[in-house]
Amino acid sequence: HMVVTTGNKSEMAVGYATLYGDMCGGYNALKDFYKTEVFELAKWRNTMVPRGALGPAGEVIPERIITKPPSAELREDQRDDDSLPPYDVLDDILRGLVDEEEPIEAILPRGHDRAVVKRIEHLLYIAEYKRRQAPPGVKVGGKNFGRDRRYPITNRFRDD
Repeated sequence: HMVVTTGNKSEMAVGYATLYGDMCGGYNALKDFYKTEVFELAKWRNTMVPRGALGPAGEVIPERIITKPPSAELREDQRDDDSLPPYDVLDDILRGLVDEEEPIEAILPRGHDRAVVKRIEHLLYIAEYKRRQAPPGVKVGGKNFGRDRRYPITNRFRDD
């Protein structure tokens, strides 16, 4: 038996995956999926039964899990969008910064506010220490955290 963790790429990127919560385990099957992709996978699974799957047909992930506003639930009535942009916006910014290694100037023309992109970039840098403590997981995208993208966590390192 092994505990499987639940932190996704969006949460891992900005430090919203908690060390003793959704990062606590031996393997992370969602590690390289952005939050919006996790929701799409959940919707897909509720309508499909993959060949060879042992699970039941029909809804296996309750709709309330998919539609509930995301929250780390560290305090009463907390929601991720209290301090982050909506996940479709966040994931687009992160795809630019992480997967495409784009500078901020290349992300702004997609309709994003400079202050928001700078803040997400800052969160991306300061969450590196958490990602170093994360369990391994499957690689599905072009750049995953760990082997493909590692930044120093000391000496105030930043790209110019």
